[in-house]
Amino acid sequence: MTVLAPESAKGTRGAARGGLANMIGSALAGGVGVVVTWVVARRLGQAEAGAFFSATAAFVLAGGLAKLGTNTGLVYWPARLRATGRDHLLGPCLRTGLLPVVVFSLVLAVAMWIAAPGIAHGVPGVADGLRVLALFIPLQALTDVLLTVTRGYRSMRPTVLIDRVLRSCLQLVAIGAAGLFAAASLPAFAMAWAVPYLPVTILSAYAARSAYLAGRPAGTTSEPAERRRLRREFWLFTGPRALAAVAQLALQRVDVLLVAALGGLGAAAVYAVAGRFVILIQFANQGISQSVQPRLAEALSTGDHVTANRLYQVATGWLVLITWPVNLLVILFAPYYLRFFGPEYAAGTPVVRLLAVAMLIATGCGMVDMVLSMAGRTSLNLGNVLVALAVTIGLDVLLIPRWGAIGAAVGLAGAMVANNLLPLIQVFRGARLHPFGPGTRAAALLSIGCFGLLPRAVTTLTGDGPIGPALATAAAVAVFCAGAWLLRGRLELGAFTRRNPQEAS
Repeated sequence: MTVLAPESAKGTRGAARGGLANMIGSALAGGVGVVVTWVVARRLGQAEAGAFFSATAAFVLAGGLAKLGTNTGLVYWPARLRATGRDHLLGPCLRTGLLPVVVFSLVLAVAMWIAAPGIAHGVPGVADGLRVLALFIPLQALTDVLLTVTRGYRSMRPTVLIDRVLRSCLQLVAIGAAGLFAAASLPAFAMAWAVPYLPVTILSAYAARSAYLAGRPAGTTSEPAERRRLRREFWLFTGPRALAAVAQLALQRVDVLLVAALGGLGAAAVYAVAGRFVILIQFANQGISQSVQPRLAEALSTGDHVTANRLYQVATGWLVLITWPVNLLVILFAPYYLRFFGPEYAAGTPVVRLLAVAMLIATGCGMVDMVLSMAGRTSLNLGNVLVALAVTIGLDVLLIPRWGAIGAAVGLAGAMVANNLLPLIQVFRGARLHPFGPGTRAAALLSIGCFGLLPRAVTTLTGDGPIGPALATAAAVAVFCAGAWLLRGRLELGAFTRRNPQEAS
């Protein structure tokens, strides 16, 4: 068993506890998202539900564009400034990132309001729904960016409490209330879904201000030349990431829009429902990576590649341990999962299984996209995302008219593979970092054995009825928990406790 240096162990524990809190919050947000999807799918009907999912996809895409890549820059630069003893530039750094977001988000809100009728193509309710969502684009962008500021100060609590818990719960209450009205419509659901951004933006601003004031050094000022140099360096780093963030969001959302355009709103609803679990997995990835991100940036900014590689490998092991069982269970229970939303969604079973296999590959690479960005390679990151976006759009345009939602799933799966394997090669060649540590290997083998091979053996003996998968799951969970306990040292699960015994003197 490897004995950790105190600082390394402290960093791992901090990432573990912050990541655990964020994952719990993300699990809540993901669960709420599934319930919201269920309410919308049941209440609006397949075609109108497809229109709602398309409208919210456009909203999220616009919000991602409005952030201008600052959700990376406002973690990377504060962490770098603190690590290199330039704390007096933190205030100018935050202003450099925040002000353009405010202006650009307002421009995009006006643009979506004006373009809503053209985007709707005459489909009833869509234009009104888009205009409702347009009002909240600045609030969505500001919420995300202000919470990014708090994460740059290594504080995960505001993200968990304000975004994951409060916003999700408010959305659930508002959507549930909208679903109770007999005259519920797409614009009503759009308002219910977006209005929680108003209180969470106010709370996020307060949290960001508190974090800045608590970490501001006393009695130091910055020179104009320093501020100009910082602005130039900030946007040289953040500019490519701004385009990459939009392309990344497009990877997550444009397929729904393309299915609606090329395959119809019914197919879009099936695809959105079938792929909902992917967002849940992405939340888990985000939960760990957001906690690791500032620590990784600090390590790489000082040239400490040993600590950086360790953080990357340990975090990937945790990610695999959490997400691979979910993906493998989704493959097993795909037909049952889809019938939960209604019998008309059962056609999405091949979509679910294909995307689950792609997610196994993606999560096995860890948060490689973030690692590449924290190494300062945002231009490479942009190129990778554009390649992946070209893959998904090209395959979607070719396959959706023929295969519908399955064609879109092929496009997204191809994009996931490209967007993880390309940066994986670049991170290894450029910084000699890779995710395949002992914890990653142990988590992968344990997950495959418990949730891949064991359920197949049980269902072979009991048959494919509902009793077989239920028994298989019970057996898999029991063996998995026992295996995780036995492998806790290799998986470094002790980092989630308040005090790691390995650190005892």
